[in-house]
Amino acid sequence: MSVERDDLVAGLRSMLRIRLFEDRVRREFGKGDMPGFVHTYVGAEAVAVGVCAHLDDADLITSTHRGHGHCLAKGVEVAPTIAELYGRETGLCHGRGGSMHVADFSRGMLGANAIVGGGIALAVGGALAAQTLGDGRVAVTFFGDGAANEGVFHESLNLAAIWRLPVVFVCENNGWAESTPVSYSLSVPDVATRAASYGIPGATVDASDYGAVHEAAGVAVARAREGAGPTLLEARIARLGGHYVGDPEGYRSRDDRRAARSSDPIVKLRAVLEADGVDVASIVTEVETAVVAELDDAFAAARAAPLPDPAEVERYVLSG
Repeated sequence: MSVERDDLVAGLRSMLRIRLFEDRVRREFGKGDMPGFVHTYVGAEAVAVGVCAHLDDADLITSTHRGHGHCLAKGVEVAPTIAELYGRETGLCHGRGGSMHVADFSRGMLGANAIVGGGIALAVGGALAAQTLGDGRVAVTFFGDGAANEGVFHESLNLAAIWRLPVVFVCENNGWAESTPVSYSLSVPDVATRAASYGIPGATVDASDYGAVHEAAGVAVARAREGAGPTLLEARIARLGGHYVGDPEGYRSRDDRRAARSSDPIVKLRAVLEADGVDVASIVTEVETAVVAELDDAFAAARAAPLPDPAEVERYVLSG
């Protein structure tokens, strides 16, 4: 299966949108009026976009503390996302969640999660619901290499394999569990090899290659949708920035950071399209113009929006 040029162009547009969003968030966070911490998705755009290209609004995803890219790739609107980052009532979660807990059920985005591996079992639950209802939906869970060492990862793969659930496990392996290198924390060279323990397919792809991610994700999502069960997809990412905005990265060598910059997925996809005769410069200008205007409006609206009323602290809280 090869990726069509139109799909590559669409992927570039979505990746640029995420990059512009995250770059702007990083700058605005530096002004000091955005609460909490911010973890950006810079450098991983090909994963969220490549996977979500095969999903629709009804399909489900769960995310990590680094969830902005997953939200945008799944079709979540920019303005309420920005408002949530500022803790405003107009935010996705009415200002109750912030950057690490953005969610939009109307787009199948079941939530970012500050707990390492916290979204994995939730996606398995969503897949079980889809299988029970027979509605053809697929669930995808994004998580990092650190979460691949959590018990919930292994329990979830095992159960999903036994019940042949329509779920795709996507490990975004950037080589660092915050500041712990995979060379120290991981027992195997590739996370994807752990799929064999549960009798399901596993694949490792270079996340700087959008086409490779798109193709591998298409196979995994189709397999899930056809009722053949789960897949473990490992996307190898070069981490272009620190764990969080402001991370001094004292644990990384300069050589490591320099090497990572050569694996920017947007730069690589631009080169592929330019070699194919696509007027990439015009596309970039068009996307930048539209997204900058959208972000200008979103940030202005977010700062002007009201904070949640403390008297309504129990609103939106549900009991089972």
